[in-house]
Amino acid sequence: MTSPSAKADLHHYLQSARDALLWKLDGLSEYDARRPLTPTGTNLLGLVKHVASVEFGYLGDTFARPSGEPLPWVEEGAEPNADMWATAEESREQIVGLYHRAWAHADATIEALPLDTVGTVPWWPNGRDQVTLHHAVVRVVADTQRHAGHADILRELIDGAVGMERGNSSVPPGDTAWWEEHRSRLESVAREANRDV
Repeated sequence: MTSPSAKADLHHYLQSARDALLWKLDGLSEYDARRPLTPTGTNLLGLVKHVASVEFGYLGDTFARPSGEPLPWVEEGAEPNADMWATAEESREQIVGLYHRAWAHADATIEALPLDTVGTVPWWPNGRDQVTLHHAVVRVVADTQRHAGHADILRELIDGAVGMERGNSSVPPGDTAWWEEHRSRLESVAREANRDV
């Protein structure tokens, strides 16, 4: 028997990751929310689209609880990586709304089923495709936290904004001059270490 606090703990960390990821979109232009900032095209709105798809899959379809949401970017024959960016026709409101619906659907699955419920991941190979709800929730928490970390870096590159959540930057206090000096010091250390190799 699973303790009620186990589900509550898992949900707390899942919701924390969700909130952190969405917060990174606050105050950004459409361009900044979508622009690719890495050589592989990683962008903030694409991360949100991706994690919404992940929640619908692992915490819906895997447990025979389809959402009914059309997700053409993850279907057979979709363009590679189509879940990692938003088209010009997909508004920020649509993608964020999709993510909120994914939350509601996933939360209903978590609430309805015991953590030891076994599901089948449709896109995994036969014979290795079964997972418990507990495993699936942990996987989704890990994936969402990973992408929230990506979002932290992307947002810092866009406008210098950092932090884990509103009111909690989770970084030491310092003005622009302090951070510039800190970064310069780290650059010097890296160059010095490289000379020793």
